[in-house]
Amino acid sequence: MATVTVPIREYVLVALITAAITFLLTGLARAFAMKVGAMAYPRARDVHAKPMPYMGGLAMYAGVVGGMFLAHQLPVLRASFEYSLDPIGVLVGGGLIVLIGALDDRFDLDAWTKLAGQVTCAGLLVLFGVQWNTFWVPWGGTADDFGSYLILDENQGSLLVVLLVVTMVNAMNFVDGLDGLAAGLGMITAAAICVFSLGLLAQPESNIDSYPPALIAATLAGACLGFLPHNFQPARLFMGDSGSMLIGLMLAAASTSASGRLSPEQYNGTDVIALLSPVIVVLAVLFIPLLDLGMAVIRRTRQGLSPMHADKMHLHHRLLQLGHSQRRAVLLIYMWAALLAFGAVALTLFDAVVVAWVFAGGLLVAALISLVPRLRDGRSAKAAASRRTSQGQ
Repeated sequence: MATVTVPIREYVLVALITAAITFLLTGLARAFAMKVGAMAYPRARDVHAKPMPYMGGLAMYAGVVGGMFLAHQLPVLRASFEYSLDPIGVLVGGGLIVLIGALDDRFDLDAWTKLAGQVTCAGLLVLFGVQWNTFWVPWGGTADDFGSYLILDENQGSLLVVLLVVTMVNAMNFVDGLDGLAAGLGMITAAAICVFSLGLLAQPESNIDSYPPALIAATLAGACLGFLPHNFQPARLFMGDSGSMLIGLMLAAASTSASGRLSPEQYNGTDVIALLSPVIVVLAVLFIPLLDLGMAVIRRTRQGLSPMHADKMHLHHRLLQLGHSQRRAVLLIYMWAALLAFGAVALTLFDAVVVAWVFAGGLLVAALISLVPRLRDGRSAKAAASRRTSQGQ
């Protein structure tokens, strides 16, 4: 199969136009939220001190629609729509989930109603063909090929999509606790998926299957980028459930579209890193919000509480307790997410040994920076103790 074009400039243009539309319409979304009374009033677990309007997700979705429309007008990106319904599925499912999120921002829907809406939106993605067809597992291989591919039927692939959408939507909702946190994570993870898809397009045996996930990821990254100037600390409005659930759904759709249809012929079975790379990328881009979600569920169930019970023990709260400011805590989580996501993507593009060394160095630096307040407090305590001892003598 001939190598297909890698339209990097076109994807960058789509992302920038999406960002511009989102940025310009966020002010209107803020005014609308204030008019209808969709406000976030400070609670015990919150870090903001004054009422803040919701519904930033409306502007983000409008940006995504504008970016998709532009892509449809560009001849080189039109293949994303002609050979796949993935982008249309994202527009339809994303529109419904933004509506559900906006209603929750205004009327505070109960958890079961939101869950039913999330499952419905995931079902819409499946109806438009967004589902897993193959999944690599590390067993069942031969002496020459490590591991094997599971061929999923429609029911199995659909169930996997529903689970991924519901998990990702709620993970992004859980992690949205500091100004700019969810938008920044969405931008970083979407950019990583876009780079991964473009890397597949650059391979000799590539095909147009990687166009739709790259487009979905590019528009999501642009929407998050356009929203960040309004939402980074100090925020002027919140994205609310309308935004966080849109990010979760689009990340799940982009990850599925990018990795769910890879065939054994695309990788040499003896190349373990290449075989694992699609799964590693998906896990890496979801790691931070899923870790936070998993820890929250375990913590609350051990205390005899509902998994949906709110508390002030999320990862961002712990960073604040360590002594980081809001901005520094958000930037630290950005750093961890970028390190994991792009480290996984780098495994598909560069030498694995070099990537491993760079990744290990990045982990060490990130850990040291994260612990700086505690180390500084420890040194201050020792110095104070030393002064007291000297004074006593």
